Amino acid sequence: MRTAISRRQAITACMATMTTSTLAFASGGEKPAPESTPLLSQMSSIRPVSAIQQTASSICVFTKPFNSLSFDELAARIGELGFDGIEAPVRKGGHIEPAEVDDKLPRLVAALAKRNLKITVMTSDINDPSDPETARVLRVAAGLGIRRYRMGYFKYDLSKSIVDQLNQLRPKFHELAAMNRDIGIQALYQNHAGVNTVGAPLWDLNYLLDGIDVNEIGVAYDIRHATVEGGKSWPTTFNLIRPHIDTVYVKDFAWEGKKVVNVPLGSGNVDRDFISMLAKTEFQGPISLHEEYLDHKTPELVPDHLAAIKRDLATLRTWLKT
Repeated sequence: MRTAISRRQAITACMATMTTSTLAFASGGEKPAPESTPLLSQMSSIRPVSAIQQTASSICVFTKPFNSLSFDELAARIGELGFDGIEAPVRKGGHIEPAEVDDKLPRLVAALAKRNLKITVMTSDINDPSDPETARVLRVAAGLGIRRYRMGYFKYDLSKSIVDQLNQLRPKFHELAAMNRDIGIQALYQNHAGVNTVGAPLWDLNYLLDGIDVNEIGVAYDIRHATVEGGKSWPTTFNLIRPHIDTVYVKDFAWEGKKVVNVPLGSGNVDRDFISMLAKTEFQGPISLHEEYLDHKTPELVPDHLAAIKRDLATLRTWLKT
């Protein structure tokens, strides 16, 4: 059983590990394993390879903008674009409401299969293993061959101790990991930017996942959100969280004054060198393309979304080749 960490231990361990991560990244060599701390586990060595293997890294697309399409229409349009699968919102307001999974999720899977597509990631609001709906939805998904689901987010109460809240969350993560292991499915937690979003700075997510098998709960690493939160230091936190990464999210943004604005891939602040850095870690998980710079709630914009996604996919494929 892991012991709770103190505030001083958390800060000291985090700073020490980030320092060694930065030195390792700058030197181009293997990252030295940090000395034993109550906060951080040892990171695996990073070995260079020439490029991300396309046969291993499938590319899917987040289909949030296409709620107005039937399952057959959705599958046809995504298949025409050349993706391997979709990241399907199965949550309140998504393609399928959680209460409808028994009826509708098999129909979506069947429609995709006709086009040689699959649900690579099922986006959900799930984060409570004690909720009876959690096990029900996950068992239906796993029974249909869905391997991954994205979790719902946790939020900090900034009037309370962050360290205390992390220690309170750890048992919930371990309980959910045990449920995933029993059902045969993997959870993903996305690092999403936000003033009080758990996982936004990534060091906290590294602590929460310490001791949990990546096949039970992994990270959906979002380079856009990591860059928003990390600025120039995002390579350090990428190095830190890399052993937990299963899936990568790709999208772009720009700053307009103090406001973050989503923009087409390649036209903003996301560094394309991230892809080559990712390749050096022998990453072979899925890549999910997110297009979020057009209004996803307006059905009349579906053709514009499809055109935008096609352009972003071309940009992503160019990055993957270099």
